[in-house]
Amino acid sequence: MTDSNMLPQRRNALRFLASVPILPLFAATSTSLLTACGDSFAMASGPTDPVYWDAVRKLYAVNTQISNLENGYWGVMTERVRLEFQAKNDMINRDNTLYARGSFGADAEAVRVKLAEAVGASKEEIAFTRGATEALQLLIAGYNQLKAGDTVVYSDLDYDSMQYAMEWLKERRGVNVVKFAIPEPATRAAVLQAYQKALADNPSTKLLLLTHISHRTGLVMPVAEIAAMARARGVDTILDAAHSWGQLDFKVADLGVDFVGFNLHKWIGAPLGLGFLYIKQGRLAAIDRAYGDMDFAATDVRSRVHTGTTNFATLLTLPMALAVHAEIGPKAKADRLVYLRDYWVNRVSGLPNLEILTPNEPGMYAGITSFRFAGKVSSADNTAIVTELRDQHGVLTVRRGGVAKGHCIRVSPALYTTEADLDKLVLGLTAISKRLAT
Repeated sequence: MTDSNMLPQRRNALRFLASVPILPLFAATSTSLLTACGDSFAMASGPTDPVYWDAVRKLYAVNTQISNLENGYWGVMTERVRLEFQAKNDMINRDNTLYARGSFGADAEAVRVKLAEAVGASKEEIAFTRGATEALQLLIAGYNQLKAGDTVVYSDLDYDSMQYAMEWLKERRGVNVVKFAIPEPATRAAVLQAYQKALADNPSTKLLLLTHISHRTGLVMPVAEIAAMARARGVDTILDAAHSWGQLDFKVADLGVDFVGFNLHKWIGAPLGLGFLYIKQGRLAAIDRAYGDMDFAATDVRSRVHTGTTNFATLLTLPMALAVHAEIGPKAKADRLVYLRDYWVNRVSGLPNLEILTPNEPGMYAGITSFRFAGKVSSADNTAIVTELRDQHGVLTVRRGGVAKGHCIRVSPALYTTEADLDKLVLGLTAISKRLAT
């Protein structure tokens, strides 16, 4: 079929997708929706297809008074997910404990099965949490393979809360804690060399914290290679995948890591307050039960999480979020976010004094990218630039600290982001660059 012949069919498919009503909890799959259209949503488009991405954009209802390029905090729900969440909240409020002490357990287990299928795990390997932070805190604090005198290692680009937990292991387990800096420019070769050196310089290392996509700079780590490097030295890796699943297209087995913390309210687009941890089968004993949990057997991964009353509606909305994610297409999403990143980066890369903190190296970046202006490394410097971009150019970004060479500004587009939004960023950065150069 030629592109011209496909266009009317694709438009019909996209209209159908946008108008489809909210699904019952487990009544349909994304495949059945698209088969009914006679088209495949993901296969019919590329990252620049205006018809396709306009239809995706219309799945969202967002504030357009400002160009929001700060979508790394959490992901906006599509309207279908939001309405599903509202319906589930109404049901929970109506049926209360009649439902919670009745059929919720079976429904929650069905959701866990769907999630496991989507991420490429078995349900016995995953347990729900309130986000990646909780998941990773449980994995780090519960990791019981350390003894006094062992070493644990992390980098400057790891998330603050995870750095705190790694430092806490000194008090908790009596270990040595080593922090090192990811080099700039962060090429693949330089990153691998940095991890290799950190492990070689600390031969007593037993645990490595690794972040798949840094929330600070957007750098994508070569996780499988680093994890294999660590494993060869007898080092376990705990992976922070808060920003990666849904922004990148992968299955958990691709990572080669036994312990992973995930978010579902960022790039998957579920309601706020949902994540999960993954513990590879055969490794459960390396993580202690959460606070001595006895609700589940010690052989059940769910005993590694104990957080009290569940947000029932949030959990029950996850199947809709996963369905929309699948309909848009994981690879299509990843390709679109890379395109949006390249769109603005390529247009500002020659500006005087502007430093882009992720390399234009395939596999080393996704949608998120940070920048700084030369010499502007303080919190105050970068907060002022964020304010100028917002107030004078109508673009929302966010300052990020904790990078060894200084503070920076993060740009996080979303699927609803337009080229016009990014043009405003380009104009703003151009104006700031000219001002700073004089």
